[in-house]
Amino acid sequence: MDSVALIDADGGVTVSGASDRVPWWSFTKTVLAIAALRLVEHGLLSLDGKVAGESYTLAHLLRHQAGLPDYGGLARYHEDVEARKSPWPVGRLLQALDVARPRYEPGAGWAYSNIGYLKIRGLIETTTGGSLADALDRLVFGPAGLTTARLATQPADLADVRMGPGGEGYHPGWVYHGLVTGTAADAARLLKELMVGPLLRPVTFAAMLERHALPEYRNGIFKDPAYGLGLMLNAASPLDHPIGHRGAGPGSTIAVYAQGQRACAIWQASAQDPDLVVDKVFQRLALAG
Repeated sequence: MDSVALIDADGGVTVSGASDRVPWWSFTKTVLAIAALRLVEHGLLSLDGKVAGESYTLAHLLRHQAGLPDYGGLARYHEDVEARKSPWPVGRLLQALDVARPRYEPGAGWAYSNIGYLKIRGLIETTTGGSLADALDRLVFGPAGLTTARLATQPADLADVRMGPGGEGYHPGWVYHGLVTGTAADAARLLKELMVGPLLRPVTFAAMLERHALPEYRNGIFKDPAYGLGLMLNAASPLDHPIGHRGAGPGSTIAVYAQGQRACAIWQASAQDPDLVVDKVFQRLALAG
């Protein structure tokens, strides 16, 4: 059964199977973006200044415009994940990708990059002087009132997480930027808090919506796609359309989107196209309106 949570404008929650803790996959990128932007608000990170020793900014990293590669295209990576081997040391991963060689000048292109979000993880840990788990608890989960969200770092952390068929024995360290788990209800609650709550200042949330249009990815579901700071959204008028993020991994997919004062999260135990789960979310948000 799918895990579904729909939070309405009055804060009421409609749930189905949403008491299960599930992997949030790449919705974790939205979590990391919120954490980094809260550090910007505290004056501890700069959004538009160059990262020390690099030619890109935090905004470039958050928007996938830093010129960094991704490990999603490495066949050996997928082979070792499927074989349930231990994650590679970060140094081996970066060497395999030749990360020191930029794919394009920062800001001059766009390419989805998990490595970029690994860099964001490093910035958060270095700035806070602690683990990513502690930083997310303090900067995101606590302020948003989430009770089930946590960072998984070892296979034991997934013992009570519903992974879906094919997800058994997965090591969360293969998600190098970090893998958050929690209920679908908490995923939806976080996005609603981002949209209408005091989680970020209005000017900071406005910065999250500064986007790069991606017309090459248009399809029947994403009719005018763009990417902001850790958010997938509509290029022309983001506030008039669902805002959020999708994700997928071994055994399951997830989509978490909000529109106005409503938020919906759907986790599905399958390996089907994540876009189809996004479409289910969009339909539920439209019906709720």
